[in-house]
Amino acid sequence: MGAKSEIYKLISEIAGSGVAVIFISSEMPEILGMCKRVAVVHEGRLSAVLDSGREPVTQEKIMYFAAGGKG
Repeated sequence: MGAKSEIYKLISEIAGSGVAVIFISSEMPEILGMCKRVAVVHEGRLSAVLDSGREPVTQEKIMYFAAGGKG
């Protein structure tokens, strides 16, 4: 767990300096905790881009678009 914490800290520092970071994870808590924008893919195609600057990104929204929901 300590290693993940250090990696998260490094990613946050890099992103805070203005560098774009692509973070890929199948773990929802990681996505919700680390990402300001979430690109959701369904059947190999981009189905949504959720931006926490506009409205909260939730597990429910991510799963809706991952299951093929339309925005």
